[in-house]
Amino acid sequence: MTDRPLSAMCIDDEPMDLRLNDRLLRKCGAFETVTCFSSAEAALDYLRHAPDPQTDVIFLDINMPRMNGFEFLAAAQAELGPNFAGCVVIMLTTSLHPRDRAKAETFDIVAEYMGKPLTIEAALRVAARVRDT
Repeated sequence: MTDRPLSAMCIDDEPMDLRLNDRLLRKCGAFETVTCFSSAEAALDYLRHAPDPQTDVIFLDINMPRMNGFEFLAAAQAELGPNFAGCVVIMLTTSLHPRDRAKAETFDIVAEYMGKPLTIEAALRVAARVRDT
């Protein structure tokens, strides 16, 4: 169980969704820092080069141009290994397709498949899950 402040990362190509998620995660009070990226490539680059990219939770969209959420997960696991495996990934998406849900379940790091929009209750539930691990 951890009592340290939690950090979150949001990755979504939709500017409005990104702003709303950022605002909601800050408002819920469970996350001390929230880092947002409008592309999976930018988030991956950050994780590669940040001196200590402590990220407890990643809220990850699936359908993004150039690199989708699944491609991001595969690349991050391959390149970052155990450093990436320490965080929890929440697939936050509008996709209700069973194929996407099944694919998300093939990644051990994905803790939950959640439909948009993110709610304060869902954010607090995720924070509690991280604190209990």
